[in-house]
Parts: sequence; structure tokens; C-alpha cells
Amino acid sequence: MKQSGNTILITGGTSGIGRALAERFQAAGNTVIIAGRRQGLIDEVVAANPGMRGYTLDIDSTAGIESFANDVLAQNPELNVLINNAGIMRFEDAAAVRDLADAEATITTNLLGPIRLTNALVGHLKSRPDAAIVNVTSGLAFVPLVATPTYSATKAALHSYTVSLREILKDAVEVIELAPPAVQTDLTPGQRDRPGYMPLGDFIDQVMALFSQQPTPSEILVEQVKFLRNAEAEGRYETALTTINDFARKAREGQS
Repeated sequence: MKQSGNTILITGGTSGIGRALAERFQAAGNTVIIAGRRQGLIDEVVAANPGMRGYTLDIDSTAGIESFANDVLAQNPELNVLINNAGIMRFEDAAAVRDLADAEATITTNLLGPIRLTNALVGHLKSRPDAAIVNVTSGLAFVPLVATPTYSATKAALHSYTVSLREILKDAVEVIELAPPAVQTDLTPGQRDRPGYMPLGDFIDQVMALFSQQPTPSEILVEQVKFLRNAEAEGRYETALTTINDFARKAREGQS
């Protein structure tokens, strides 16, 4: 992926990993467009980063995505990089009959959203030089957090979809997967300061160093996520499953 001179669209760009990526890519000499649900947050980020552009996007709406894509392309025909970052994470008790609204919302946002937005933009991206699609998955795509079963499943599905997309778009659009570990953001309540989670600044530093490699790795993997990413290949899947779930439970409960 080219390091500067891109026009990059980042969904979920108003907070956490999305905002950090937006600010770092802009600082590296790229034009950055952020998309989010709330206009107030978009305005705040754009005001803090002169030159950044922002659009509202209802990632849950098929019609909304199509209208958004048309507007963005009409006003930013130079767009050549899409970063599918928007996502939600909900805790669920799958051992009991429950309202599936959280599960269904997670599937819509985390899986259908990137598929629909990629579908709306892929024809344009194929026409652009140095085009790339970056899908943000998770270490939980490879070893699930059982308290967030639908989230983990959507990230596993997006990983698989990314592998297929990379092969389908070979020689036309570069397809990259960014799989974060547990990072200190507001993805879930209390996560911003949770001990043992990777500080956002450290994570972004490692991510940008990996993006700067030539050629860019097809998977952007910071050191802390490799415990999960490589667990099955290294024959320690069951150990990783127990370790990550025990760690996450204790972290949420405030235990050391």
C-alpha cells in the first residue's frame, strides 16, 4: 500500500482505532475521509484535524450505504483506499433463550456493513491506481471470546471474506487485514483503561510501522495479537482459548 498521496475512507473514524488511524494517515501525507453515525463527533474530529473530511453513515442501512457511496465518490473521485473499521461489540449469554437484537445488530454492523460498503465501492476502486481495501477484524477471529460469541463470529467471517476478496481482486486492488488484539478503546464499557489491554498509542505505532513495510503485509499483526493468530497453527489452540477467556473475565471483574 502506498504510504502517502492516497485518499482514504475510514469508517468508524470518530473514535478509538478509527480516529487514531485517520490522524496518523493524514499526518503521513494522505487525504483522509472519516465516516460515522453522529454528526457531532464527525465535526469534532474534523475541527481538530484541518483538511480532514467527514460524512455521516448509517452502516446498518443498505440504502444508506449506497447513498453514502454515491455522495463520497461524487465529491471525492480520487478515493483509492477503503478501511472498513466500524464495529460494535456486545456481551451475550448464549446459554439461555434471549432477545437476539444485540446479535443481529452485531452481524449487520460488523459483517454486512463491510460487505455492502465494499460492494458499493469496489467498481470504483478497481479503476484507481494504488487501490487498497483494509478490513479490520480482531484477534478474536482466531480464538473467540465466549462472552461475545456473535462479535467473535463476525470477525472470523470477515477474516474469511477478506481472504476470498484478496484472491478475487488479485492484481486489481490490494486487500489487507488488520487484526487488533485487545486495545484500550471505548469499544466496551471500561475498556479504555483496562489493565493488560494494549495502549492505543502503542498499537497505532506498531500498526503504522507495519503499513510502512514494502511490500505491505497482507495481514497487519502487532506482536501482542500473535498469541491468538498463530494459536491453531502452533498446536496450542485449547490453551489459548482458556487463557484469553480467563484473562478477559478477570480484567472485566477488576482482578489482576
